[in-house]
This record gives sequence, C-alpha cells and structure tokens, in this order.
Amino acid sequence: MNSYSLPPTRTFAALEQAARERILILDGAMGTMIQTLNMTEEDFTANGHIHGPGCRHHQSDHPQKGNNDLLVLTQPQAVEDIQLKFALAGADILETNTFSSTTIAQADYGLEAAVHDLNVAGAQVARRAADRATAEDGKPRWVAGAVGPTNRTASISPDVNDPGYRAVTFDDLRLAYGQQIDGLIAGGADLILIETIFDTLNAKAAIFAAFESFARIGQRLPIMISGTITDASGRTLSGQTPTAFWHSVRHARPFTVGLNCALGADAMRPHLSELAGVADTLVCAYPNAGLPNAFGQYDEEPEDTARKVEVFAREGLVNVVGGCCGTTPEHIRAIAEHVAGYAPRRIEETADA
Repeated sequence: MNSYSLPPTRTFAALEQAARERILILDGAMGTMIQTLNMTEEDFTANGHIHGPGCRHHQSDHPQKGNNDLLVLTQPQAVEDIQLKFALAGADILETNTFSSTTIAQADYGLEAAVHDLNVAGAQVARRAADRATAEDGKPRWVAGAVGPTNRTASISPDVNDPGYRAVTFDDLRLAYGQQIDGLIAGGADLILIETIFDTLNAKAAIFAAFESFARIGQRLPIMISGTITDASGRTLSGQTPTAFWHSVRHARPFTVGLNCALGADAMRPHLSELAGVADTLVCAYPNAGLPNAFGQYDEEPEDTARKVEVFAREGLVNVVGGCCGTTPEHIRAIAEHVAGYAPRRIEETADA
C-alpha cells in the first residue's frame, strides 16, 4: 500500500476540524522550565534507570545532568507537571520531551540502548498531562511526538579541510529516526513533529522514517514539519530559503509546515510570510522569547512575545502558534489570549496552492 493511502488515525479528523475552526496553540519550551527546577546529577539518574546495581540502563562513566530527555524515566512527574501547566495555559498540542531521543543524540550520554524506552515514556508522560488537562476543562488535547534534528548534519562536512566528509549518512539518520518514531507511536503520540530543522536532508530522512513507521502500523499520523532560520540571511544552515525548504518537504503532505527557534518573532515574521505565501498546507510558528542575553537567558516578557505573535495572526499567516526557547506557560497563556480573536489562515489564499 502506498504510504499516502494509509488510513489516517482516529484523532486525525478531530485535529483537522479543530484547525479549521481556530488558531491552535502549541506549548512552550520544556528546557526553560526544567532549568528552573535546578536538578542535580542524582535527580537525573534516579529511579533505578541509570547507575547503581540492577539499573536498566547502566552507564556509570557518563554524567547525565543536562540530558533533559532522560527525565521522562527518572523524574516523570516533574515533566508531566510542566506539560500540564502548558496545557492549562491554553496549549492544544503538547510536545513530548524527546527532542534528543535518538541513538545519534543519546550517544553523547552513552544511552543509545535507552532510546525506545525514552520515546515510549515521553509519549506516555505527555498523554497523562493532556488527559489531566482535558479532565479539568473539557478541551481536547493532542500529543506531538517531538523529533529533533540530532547533533549532526547530512549535508555539510564538520571538517573544513575535508568538504566531502560527512559525520552521518542518510541511512544512519533514517534508522535512528525510525527507532524514535516507532517508540513515540507505541507510547501514544497523536502526530509527529519534525522540528528545528537546520538541514533539510536530515528532515527528509525523518520523513522517510515516519512513513516507514506508518506502514508498519498500517495507519498514517499527521506530520508537522518546522525549519529554523539561523541568521539574518533568511536561510537554513544548509542554505535554503523558506520557499526552497517548502518545495523540498511538500511531498510529505504535512499537516503543518513552519518555523521555530533561532529568531524571535520580529525577525521571524518576513520569513514566515514568505513560507505562508507558497505553502498549500497549514502554517505553524513558534518563535523564541526574543534573542538570548549574554548569559544565554531569555528576557522577553510574555506580553511582548504575545503581541509580536499576534501580528502573525492579524496578517493571516498562521494556523498554529506557540513558543520555543525561553517561553513559559505565562508566554503561552498570553499568546493564546492575543490570537483568540483571529481566524486561522486559509490555505486557498496562498500564491502556490
């Protein structure tokens, strides 16, 4: 069976209907919230999953502090509580805490063997938060399985003296992403979010892997695809403009395409406008809370971020909005309030539909 002809999952239609009715809200930055908890190495390695006799994933020679994805196993309640705060602040879609849950990224921590468990647990934790929020206010929520770009690029050599060298191959990425996506689906993710794309070849591997996973289960999940513009040139790290990026991934027929991270909302707007002008699908934007200060922290207040994101809605550019680095539940609440009065972008108004 052709991957595109696979039947959609049960939640696909409900998500599409909600997106036709209003601008949907994505959650904010998990990392920002985790940092406020000031966790220690012992917190990251608790609950018998790492270090110590009888542990499930023993890697005593690798410090784990900073491996935020691991917290879905060692501090699941803390992650769930953060996601619940985002949901109650107005988020319709909760991302799993699995941005780095591939064998490629987890190699830095010696936890390649934990990848399946990380993704299953990541989806389950987010599902519990979504269900708790729905039980409280009656609003449906969806869980987006977060698939990050990894720390390697398939298009660019990391060695300036050997431009032909690649630190990772397409098949390396495809297999790693496939393992991750299988775990996310097993844990109950409603959709797959391929995000913070700096190299479209990496994204193509993730898309390929996603459709292989869908074929294995006999159903098709919605895919969200989000690139990142790295500087004022308006291009991704691998050199694509927003228009070129769209034409490189449109074959996936994504539920949404969009931009996240790297830039604050002000700097993102012209690039988002370009993308919205060519994409014949829904558009998603979740910028940082401005640019980081000298200490790597984000100073933009929730109302400031929300007013800037409101411009996206007022100009008819978006169907889904949220926040990336530095955005807290307060940012998401403010964004939700500021875009509530605007209709979602209409696909038929694009120049390239």
